[in-house]
Amino acid sequence: PAADVKVEVLHKPFLCHRKTKWGDMMLVHYEGFLERDGSMFHSTHKHNNGQPMWFTLGIREALKGWDRGLKDMCVGEKRKLTIPPALAYGKEGKGKIPPESTLVFNIDLLEIRNGPRSHESFQEMDLNDDWKLSKQEVKIYLKKEFEKHGAVVNDTQHDALVEDIFDKEDEDSDGFISAREFTYKHDEL
Repeated sequence: PAADVKVEVLHKPFLCHRKTKWGDMMLVHYEGFLERDGSMFHSTHKHNNGQPMWFTLGIREALKGWDRGLKDMCVGEKRKLTIPPALAYGKEGKGKIPPESTLVFNIDLLEIRNGPRSHESFQEMDLNDDWKLSKQEVKIYLKKEFEKHGAVVNDTQHDALVEDIFDKEDEDSDGFISAREFTYKHDEL
């Protein structure tokens, strides 16, 4: 079997009000090293103007190894992940990272937010609480989101956007997006 991510908790806060789950947005500071010689290839403290980075857990936005190694993490927690090549950049490598490299990351979680695909977002969109989203409910939600950000609401654009969302999300083509279709279903990753 392929090697998995090795997770070491370097610091755990005394209080943990919430742990990370699939679909959450996480704000992290991290340092990445090559295991073979300990050389650093990236650090949010040194690069990125010293700014931490947001990413969404569980959708392969970052490395597969991050998706596996950062679940159930608390704000203020620090973890060290040792990620085998198969869950990092594999045979290709990337930039300063040679092919077949095992990577080591020190990751510090600063903040957790509900991602756009969270259970909470679904409930906010499901106006009649029937556990499925109609095209009308999605359209109303999009309008509110656009208005909140000061964007112009164009009905034709919204209709096209809603159709596009339903093409991708409504797997059983019943005209509704169920809670299961909406939230992430990649627990097997």
